[in-house]
Amino acid sequence: MKNDIPIKNGIVIPDQELEITASRAGGPGGQHVNKTDTRITIRWNIQKTHALNGVQKERVLQNLQSRLTSDGDLIIHNSASRSQQQNKEGALEILAQTIRKALYVPKKRMATKISKTVKEKRLESKARHSTVKKMRSKKITYD
Repeated sequence: MKNDIPIKNGIVIPDQELEITASRAGGPGGQHVNKTDTRITIRWNIQKTHALNGVQKERVLQNLQSRLTSDGDLIIHNSASRSQQQNKEGALEILAQTIRKALYVPKKRMATKISKTVKEKRLESKARHSTVKKMRSKKITYD
């Protein structure tokens, strides 16, 4: 059974690039937690992957630099469930979401120009407000 992980736009991480290991998880579970390896750890080396092109690799390495090991590995742990299979599925989904988020390219902001009429309206409004405030003040003149 192939466990290739679809990311987006035809990008797929082949399962042979993933190193999936199981270990003992802490937390609730009674005696069960001490006997079974339910925690899943996924290790994926971004620098050696064939799933991403050069630009995509650079973007992922830049966006995930704080989460990578010195070798360029991204490590995902999941021990949310008491089931190893559910933890594996969850960890693979977390990996896919993390990569999707790292590959996201923000749209460039388009600079907009304020129209002449809008500028004039704003200035007229300011002038009107200024005259209203001037009319409110009481001018006391001493003869």
